Formats: sequence, structure tokens, C-alpha cells
Amino acid sequence: MKISWLKHASFKIETKDKKIIYLDPYQIPETEDKADIIICSHEHGDHFDEESIRKIYKDSTILLGPKSISSKLNKFNGKGLELYAPYQIEDITIELYPAYNIKRMRAKNQPFHPKEQKWAGILLEAEGKKIYHAGDTERIPEMKNLSSKDIDVAMLPCGGTYTMDFEESAGAADDIKPKIVIPMHNWDVNLDTFKKIVNKKNPEIKVEILENKDLHI
Repeated sequence: MKISWLKHASFKIETKDKKIIYLDPYQIPETEDKADIIICSHEHGDHFDEESIRKIYKDSTILLGPKSISSKLNKFNGKGLELYAPYQIEDITIELYPAYNIKRMRAKNQPFHPKEQKWAGILLEAEGKKIYHAGDTERIPEMKNLSSKDIDVAMLPCGGTYTMDFEESAGAADDIKPKIVIPMHNWDVNLDTFKKIVNKKNPEIKVEILENKDLHI
């Protein structure tokens, strides 16, 4: 399985049998492969980029996301999933988990990503590997439940402002205990500090910074 970071919180996964899966496609170039599966964590334009979805969409593409964004998904004949309800596509399993803000607020003390919206992080299982894309979230209590899932790769936001900062994201990594962490949604800052913080909290977690390289697992 090959994992490629495209930009921001957008990833492309290619399985050994050439299934192409996109997570939160954003500003995708015309040259990218067409998708077999697209999964969007929530409706914000940098995670549900309709122009990008059109570029990689084909007649057989399956678009998924939380049921709470069904009005967006319906534009592409997509399917909305309830949180914690596993969904099977051949030998691939997708399950959505909560993603929300606790303390990062916009005007009138409203969270950027309210819990009641039921937006999501994504747990994808394929070829015996488990990939978790946290979506836009802070370090939330539900993450500790993921430690029992034996996650191979966790994609965690760490840019602060709307999501976790370095310290919180490293704490979330320690809660989840994946084998590998990939930082995302980081606003192009130097990630060496993030790597050091994760290694200090839990030296058993490997940090992979996917700039100019792919991850093969």
C-alpha cells in the first residue's frame, strides 16, 4: 500500500490491487488518477473541495462522508455514514469516528467544528492495514478508544488555529498509539519540532513527514 500526501489534509492511497482512494481531496491537479473511493471528513471547502472531486470522479466512484453532510454528498450520488457504523466495499472497511473542537472558537463562542455536527475522522482498513485520518479536530476523549484498534498509520492535524497544535497532536498520538504518525493540516511550518515532541512523549511511535516522498506500508 502506498500513501501520498497531496497537500493540507488531502491524501491518496493506492492499494496493491490498484484501488485508488482519496481522503479529503483538496486542490487536486487534473493529472491525478481517477478515484475508486473518495472519503470526506466534513463539509468545509478545504476538505470537501467540489472542483477536486469532479476532477477525480468517474462513473464508478464511491463518495462517502458523515451523514450530516448528505446534502453535499448527494451532488455526487454519495452515501452518508453514521458515526461508528462500519461500511464495507469489497475488502475495504470504512468507519467514521467523531472529530470536533473543545476550546477553539469562532465568534460568539461557537466551535469551528461543533460536536453536534457529527463531522468525522476516518478509519480505513485495507490489506490488513488500518489507516486513521483524524479530520479537523482537537485532542478529544474518544481518541483513547482508538488505542485498541492497533492502528498502523494516523494522520493527525497539528497546525493549531482550527485544530490541534504540536503539543496536543503529539498527545493525541500517544492516546491512539499508532505505529506511524503523519502530520497534516500544518500550514507549511517546519515539522521537525513536532517530530521531537512525539518522540519525547512516546519513542515507539515513528513520525513520517511526507514532503517529496511517499510512505509504503
